Amino acid sequence: MTDKQTNFDCIVLGAGPGGCVAATILADAGHSVALIEKQTFPRYQIGESMIPYNYFPLERVGMIDKMKASDFPKKHSVQFVGRTGRQSQPFYFSEHLDHECAQTWQVTRDVYDAMMLDNAREHGVTVFENMTARSLIEDGDKTIGAVCVDQDGQTREFKAKVTLDATGGKGVAMKHHKWRIEDPNLVKRAIWTYYRGAKRDPGIDEGATTITYLEDKNWFWYIPLRDNIVSVGLVGDKEYLFDETNDLHTIFKREVNKNVWIKKHLAQGERDSDYHVCIHRSYRSKYCAKDGLVLVGDALSFLDPVFSTGMYLTLVSGELAADAVVAALKKGDVSGKQFQAYGETMCERIEILRRLVYAFYAKDFSFKQIVMKYPHLKGKVTDCLIGNLDQDFTDLNEALAEFLDLPDPIKHGRAKTN
Repeated sequence: MTDKQTNFDCIVLGAGPGGCVAATILADAGHSVALIEKQTFPRYQIGESMIPYNYFPLERVGMIDKMKASDFPKKHSVQFVGRTGRQSQPFYFSEHLDHECAQTWQVTRDVYDAMMLDNAREHGVTVFENMTARSLIEDGDKTIGAVCVDQDGQTREFKAKVTLDATGGKGVAMKHHKWRIEDPNLVKRAIWTYYRGAKRDPGIDEGATTITYLEDKNWFWYIPLRDNIVSVGLVGDKEYLFDETNDLHTIFKREVNKNVWIKKHLAQGERDSDYHVCIHRSYRSKYCAKDGLVLVGDALSFLDPVFSTGMYLTLVSGELAADAVVAALKKGDVSGKQFQAYGETMCERIEILRRLVYAFYAKDFSFKQIVMKYPHLKGKVTDCLIGNLDQDFTDLNEALAEFLDLPDPIKHGRAKTN
């Protein structure tokens, strides 16, 4: 295949981790696959912390040995720190899992994403970088490809039996069809930067993700990365963060001084980058698929980052979407109804995590309350933190409902079946 070819069995728009997983599985199944990416890798991206069940999609596409050979810090746990600096007992994954996935990684995304893209190439995927997907090509109600523009401004039409949209939060399909529906109760601001030489905890805690609380359920993340770099970010309500000033440095330093643990850990380091800022808007597409089209990763849904589940949902959706497409192509039927099971599974998993996010932000609630009253449910909470979501969480939901008002499940996000 050459870079002049424009007809494929499948085209995948977006070469992030979810797109790479989907493209690799489709190529392994013997299909011709074009992976179309608007940027050139490596490129900067936020979202560095992984959870144990990321292991299995990575294993599926042959990435585990490459991850083991990398210099990404090993992550064995997650811990929470109160406003006074008091640390919780870390959630050590190995205490809950008898599998090597209990050790995961903190990844530097430009390096990690480039590894995923190179791996896709090795599996036979045809990659087009500097190629921006502008719109979908429709034949009646069926998607049959995408209109793309290369770095020279030349328009190219890619045709395929199935198009997979992995173009992220400003996804082509959500924009094209006006499918994006936001969760008005989960809108947060984030300010983050990187420190060199900041303190790391000893032993296996060196690579732990730490969540440190501020007042009113605002919080910091603290993620140790390679090359003696730490990613540290501040997440909160707009009214809380920007109540006095819009100056990012002033806001960040003000909040650092409010938490003893963060202040102590950053004291021995030096800031190594500018500040970044964004709005975290949780959302879900009205549909996950329709005739000839399937949405993957952030192009389908985004959920608040507090539990580091973004990469998990992206990788799993890439795997499940690819399997659904392989089955549909085998049947010779790529209508939306072939992707119903994919939509149901993804919505179920997102809802499990969405309830936990609502619980995290609920005033006067702590997960300690659940564990104290129902000790046997500690394992279920941990299952959510590690990504072991293919099970019944009715008992945990009922327990949570005793302490707070849980959100009603979102009805949208399934396949459009006409």
